[in-house]
Amino acid sequence: MRIAQVAPLIESVPPKLYGGTERIVSYLTEELVRQGHDVTLFASGDSVTAAELVPCCETAIRLDPVFNDPLPHHLMMVDKVRRMAHRFDVIHFHVDLIHIPLIRDMAAATVTTLHGRLDLADLQGFYRHFDDVPLVSISNHQRRPMPPVHWAGTVYHGLPKDLYRPTLKRTDGYLAFLGRICPEKRPDRAIEIAKRTGIRLKIAAKVDAVDRPYFESRIRPLLDHPLIDFIGEIGESDKEAFLGNARALLFPIDWPEPFGLVMIEAMACGTPVIAWPCGSVPEVVAPGLTGFVVDSLDAAVRAVHAAGALDRARVRRCFETRFSVERMGADYVAIYRRLLARKKAAFRRAPVLGPLSQGQATADQPTAA
Repeated sequence: MRIAQVAPLIESVPPKLYGGTERIVSYLTEELVRQGHDVTLFASGDSVTAAELVPCCETAIRLDPVFNDPLPHHLMMVDKVRRMAHRFDVIHFHVDLIHIPLIRDMAAATVTTLHGRLDLADLQGFYRHFDDVPLVSISNHQRRPMPPVHWAGTVYHGLPKDLYRPTLKRTDGYLAFLGRICPEKRPDRAIEIAKRTGIRLKIAAKVDAVDRPYFESRIRPLLDHPLIDFIGEIGESDKEAFLGNARALLFPIDWPEPFGLVMIEAMACGTPVIAWPCGSVPEVVAPGLTGFVVDSLDAAVRAVHAAGALDRARVRRCFETRFSVERMGADYVAIYRRLLARKKAAFRRAPVLGPLSQGQATADQPTAA
């Protein structure tokens, strides 16, 4: 198939540092190329891919001090996609909703994966209005707030099996927190768990400008403790050691997480996950197998002590079965094929104008199969 992948321009594909959506776009794009598809990637010019790259800005916007507003760049990218649309069997968007009003006339040849939260009131009317655009959710829970729309499927994220080498020996090391410092990720809970268990906590997380006041007022005062080690943002090459040497990943979220990529990154390293039952967590974590789902600090403390008894090789096998990039790629290809089949069926059913005969009005005739 001829497939276009349209990525956000905030980060490169793959991202240099933090960037969950761009990372998934990269893994999916490379897997589709590996499968033999003709893939074109619309992304920032500093992206690296085996697909054909169509650069839509020179560098990723977040790391370029010249850029302030991503909207103009994304609109220009969507215009570029439209002008090249005839080259593709399917166009796969990963840019939330910015493109949807602009691709309505060719929606049947597109699919849009929604990577963010969908429980915000402003989104309900929008998606109700554009209810014919094929959408993919990244967890079943993510769909719950949505009005009736054209769901093409749910596809869990996947990672390359060789991305991380698992640490299979039992480790009684530190607890890990990986991601962003923000209120909904609840790093304060992770810190409290570490203090209650007496086990060191390593926090590898970035602080966005919007979350800086929260970090300074609520989290920084908690870091002055001998058990707490704030590392800051880490890159992809650091994750294997960071996650693999941890006793468990703490994922104490307090919001409807659409998926939670860090959970399967930990599983790929053989590391169990201890998480609150918000959003996708119950779909991702298998209690007693790949971690524990808890609803209180007391339960989290008990889970930390129990985590060391889990079979890390079994955690890794569960990752390989449920969350590999091969499975993710196969799921998306199945969706592409269904969309193409429906598009072709609709084309066959569509009426066409018959030949003019002796000045008579034309009659609708079906197209040939």
